[in-house]
Amino acid sequence: MKLVAGNANRPLAESIAAYLKVPLAKAVVRRFADQEIFVEIGENVRGEDVFVIQSTSSPTNDHLMELLIITDALRRASAKRVTAVIPYFGYARQDRKSSSRAPISAKLVANLITHAGVDRVLTIDLHAGQIQGFFDIPTDNLFAAPVMVRDVKERLNHSPKVVVSPDVGGVVRARALAKRIDAPLAIVDKRRERPGESEVMNIIGDVAGRSCLLVDDIVDSGGTLCNAAEALLEAGATEVYAYITHAVLSGGAVSRISGSKLKELVVTDSIQPTEAVKVARNIRVITIAPLMGEAIARTATESSVSSLFD
Repeated sequence: MKLVAGNANRPLAESIAAYLKVPLAKAVVRRFADQEIFVEIGENVRGEDVFVIQSTSSPTNDHLMELLIITDALRRASAKRVTAVIPYFGYARQDRKSSSRAPISAKLVANLITHAGVDRVLTIDLHAGQIQGFFDIPTDNLFAAPVMVRDVKERLNHSPKVVVSPDVGGVVRARALAKRIDAPLAIVDKRRERPGESEVMNIIGDVAGRSCLLVDDIVDSGGTLCNAAEALLEAGATEVYAYITHAVLSGGAVSRISGSKLKELVVTDSIQPTEAVKVARNIRVITIAPLMGEAIARTATESSVSSLFD
């Protein structure tokens, strides 16, 4: 087995390599003066099972091109199998036609990855589960729930809890976490007037006198979380925490969350945290390296990956 890392999230790749006790393969991924990407694999990968660890996070297009070019380099170096390990799959929110003459970009990106020569995809908490069907190759969609459940039990075992979905679309994800920690479920019913903005309308469920755990896959602008936290506190919640897998946190999201009524936002390192995230007063990062590492090990040995979540 060989592990190759792009530039999207080197610390996570190094943590996965440490968990597996397998060093990262020597590889050069750099830019020419005109910003063209150049890749050179620095060791023999002929006949090897190679895992390319690369989130397609911001700058999304650069990191996606790195993944495609690394895959092409490995194919031309006669790697036996190439698995793309994509902790955060960019373009996942464009999974359907939201209006007339709009693209389905998630399908386009899936085609690019497949035609580049990837044999298998390993990702975590896709924005929409049906994206697995966009790939014509085996695709494993892992869940960060076990990591979050462990953190909740270690840190928040002091008060009655309720798991909250910030919108109707996230109910399945929230219900799965609620079942694991034996907590009731509530839903924030909101109206979105325009992209990036949301208005909380109503809380479905009883949150009075409880600690609320908002659960979602992506936090981008942070507006939904901040509005939801305020509405939950007005409905009688004692405190509000948020557990989110992918911390996109674009624009002024970090300062917005730091100034909000959220007690704490807990995110994973699927996207490399910025310095602003690291120093924020109420944002904490937990690692998915052991989870991803175990999934890679099981894929390499053709063992069950789904049993990780039983």
